[in-house]
Amino acid sequence: MRHVIVMVVALVVGCGHPADPKHAGPPPAGPTKIGGSSKPAAGGNGAGSNVAVVLPAVGCLIPTCAFHAGAGSYFTCLSGGAGACFHFGAPCAPPDLCMYDPGARSYKQCARASEGRCMQWGAACAPATKCMFTPSDGLHHQCDEVAGGGCKKSGALCAP
Repeated sequence: MRHVIVMVVALVVGCGHPADPKHAGPPPAGPTKIGGSSKPAAGGNGAGSNVAVVLPAVGCLIPTCAFHAGAGSYFTCLSGGAGACFHFGAPCAPPDLCMYDPGARSYKQCARASEGRCMQWGAACAPATKCMFTPSDGLHHQCDEVAGGGCKKSGALCAP
């Protein structure tokens, strides 16, 4: 149990405030070692030993801006995967302003966004990630064939 607490604390401390981009170094390569000695104490039964835990180098989660079908708006996705966002935050607009128009059931360029909604629609577009909302199942799929702001051929589920 103590090792789990150490891992959680290490992740929280490591993912605190974003690094200053002017002075940020490269992310660590390979596994990250947490803990003390890699050998258990002599004569010990192994319980409570200071055996090192090796974790893969995992970056901090970066929230995305995802479409919420029930609200018909975009919100910060704080936790998601398997085609859905599980925990929404504040309203937002995608950086490229390519947003899903629920009325037209297609993606369009947004000329003016406010509080997660598009107030003025433009031409058809596709998100840069090609991870698109699919109204038939309410999930996000990787689009294998984009056409006119819609997806002609949906692929695997993707994290919004």
